[in-house]
Amino acid sequence: MRKANVVIRDLSALEALGGITNICSDKTGTLTQGAMIVKKVWLPKVGIYTVNNSTDPNDPTQGEVTKVPETARQAPPEEKNDDYRHLKFDVPPAKVAKDQQKKILSNDEEEEAELTPELESFLLPTALCNLATVLLEKTEGNRAGKWQTTGEPTEIALQVFARRFDFGKKRLESIGWKQIAEFPFDSGIKRMSVVYQDPGTHRSMIYTKGAVERILDLCSSIGTGPNNEAITNELKDHVIAQVDEFANQGQRVLAVASRTWEGEFPEQHGSNVDSLRSEVEENLTLVGLVGIYDPPRDEAKDAIRECSEAGIKVHMLTGDHPATATAIAKEIGIIPHNLDILPSEVSASIVQKATDFDSLTDAQIDALPSLPLVLARCAPDTKTRMIEALRRRGLYMAMTGDGVNDAPSLSSADVGIAMGLAGSDVAKGAAKIVLTDDKFNSIVAAIREGRRMFDNIQKFVMHLLASNVGEVILLIAGLAFQDSSNQSVFPLSPLEILWINMLTSSFPAFGLGREKASSDIMRRRPHSIKYGVFTPQIIVDMLVYGILMGTCALLTFVIIIYGVYDGRLGTDCNRTYQTDTYLSSCEPVFRARAAVFAELTWLILITAWEVKSIRRSMFRLDPATNSRFPFFRDIYENHFLFWAVIIGALSVFPAVYIPSLNTKVFKHVGISWEWGLAFGAVFVFVLGVEAWKAVKRYTGWFIGEEENEEERRGGKFGLRQGFWGRARSRASSIRSLKRWGTDVSDNSGISGKVAEMGVLGAAPTTRSLLTTQREGESQV
Repeated sequence: MRKANVVIRDLSALEALGGITNICSDKTGTLTQGAMIVKKVWLPKVGIYTVNNSTDPNDPTQGEVTKVPETARQAPPEEKNDDYRHLKFDVPPAKVAKDQQKKILSNDEEEEAELTPELESFLLPTALCNLATVLLEKTEGNRAGKWQTTGEPTEIALQVFARRFDFGKKRLESIGWKQIAEFPFDSGIKRMSVVYQDPGTHRSMIYTKGAVERILDLCSSIGTGPNNEAITNELKDHVIAQVDEFANQGQRVLAVASRTWEGEFPEQHGSNVDSLRSEVEENLTLVGLVGIYDPPRDEAKDAIRECSEAGIKVHMLTGDHPATATAIAKEIGIIPHNLDILPSEVSASIVQKATDFDSLTDAQIDALPSLPLVLARCAPDTKTRMIEALRRRGLYMAMTGDGVNDAPSLSSADVGIAMGLAGSDVAKGAAKIVLTDDKFNSIVAAIREGRRMFDNIQKFVMHLLASNVGEVILLIAGLAFQDSSNQSVFPLSPLEILWINMLTSSFPAFGLGREKASSDIMRRRPHSIKYGVFTPQIIVDMLVYGILMGTCALLTFVIIIYGVYDGRLGTDCNRTYQTDTYLSSCEPVFRARAAVFAELTWLILITAWEVKSIRRSMFRLDPATNSRFPFFRDIYENHFLFWAVIIGALSVFPAVYIPSLNTKVFKHVGISWEWGLAFGAVFVFVLGVEAWKAVKRYTGWFIGEEENEEERRGGKFGLRQGFWGRARSRASSIRSLKRWGTDVSDNSGISGKVAEMGVLGAAPTTRSLLTTQREGESQV
């Protein structure tokens, strides 16, 4: 887990990870890179400033800023509502950058940005209402220096933009700007304010930034200087339209506002000015909007696709604008690009604002066909309600968080996951798991490891219990074998049983605990928390394996005693080895014990290989292999288990043939033709187990034992996340092609192979996925 950048604080979370059905993840820094760059700035009646060719979020000297006047702007073209938009061919990044540059140069209305009074009025609150720092540190080996930043990614992006025009916070404070008060960011109201004294006029200036809808309601005017005018409903609609334009491009949109405090600000309050907050944050002037882009992580797309294949739903819970959250969710494949192709009741609830979700009663939430996959403007209380809604549906969820306010949701979730880099100590203390790199794919890696450990526990337990069932059947039935003195004759001596349990079967069981994850471990549904380790399939398999094992061993003893030696059980053969007379001789019993001992030992060892997969054949354990007979490669993959089985099997021969050790310790003697019965029993046992596995595969028994309430409600809609992203990685496509190649029948023809290869060029449409699933259901 450490190699997967996961720290486990509670060992109970390891087993729980394998049963996760839903992941509620934050967006910033987890699904996205957390490398925020200001891309757009809108100033009322001035225009839009655009940052071009900037890829380093910490370097204010990289790229250039251009401006498009307000009058030159045109309405963006409407998106076509079809299923072909998200098909995208692989275009080299250099070609994309070159085309974008040509497009920029061809725009006659775009001009280089210059510092104007309106832009200055925007840069002041951007730089001062900010806790981030941006410094150029020079080292001995680097004369040019390197830009170093501290603070939240959002504030760093704003501070970097201000530094592009030499309006950094440090410079402004050096020329006389003095902070009087600060109103910290509050996740409940989603805004922050500061009060500064203007060195020129000595007046107190209030600067505020935050969520657009929260700031806009506090504004009485819009624009600065000659562009200032009283705000109206029409102007509000214009602002909201501008917000939607930025947000639809996947940008986080913030509003920046300011006003002049009348008179002298009461300094006696110091930094404790919460009582003045409502008075300060009113009658503001909206200075502008800023669009900050946080690109999605490339690995998040594959991770979400892997979650979908594993039967895990991913929910995005973010504080961003609904349009921003929707754009990013579409880009990484959480939701489809075209929601209209889904049933109306599903598309209506798939994206919701937190205020709408919180306004629903528990009964109304439970009546939804599917819980929202995207919750925007999410507050800490919303996360708690989401957890409760998932739990009422019988689901098992993981919740991510990083702030102090996330502690309640992290502690109430089945598996709380805190961020190691950006997370607070309170969040880490409330979580069971901490991610050291804050990446979403680390969560998927932890789930994969949790499933592997859970599978190995099941294999370990089933191997031990199945062998115990076989021994119990053999020993209980052996009570019926009585000698001339009416004493029961044991088919196995006590030391033979100890040898089998402690030396022969223990090491293979330990080897099963070291098994690697199967190739299809993330292509099956989560295990049922209702049953835990002892699922119905495990219990039935344990009984089937044990009955086959015990029956084979019992029949071997009966054949030797009654078929060859006429039922002679000797006298006092449980204690001594005597051959005084024909009837009292213990030779038949000792020979039968030796055969049963060797046979039962081999059956238990073979079971260790059989339980490597509880459904697939021992002779083809890997479903993705193209080998005709991969048996030897598969069993040798786990070296510890392989040698435990081989050495255990060979240990039978010295135990049977060493003089005195065999008759006085194990109560058996050397055998000859009886080896044929032992080998034959192994063949019959393997044949029986393989037949049982084939019956399970053919009939589909136990496949549906892990169905949950969410699948019964929404599974029919076929929401396959991760298959809607615009940029489907080539690696994952090749993996899918390899995997599909093992499942497609040989008579599929060339056209079928070409259809499979089509996945390398474009992601499948949502409609095709829905159609494929319906066809599969109809065939079943």
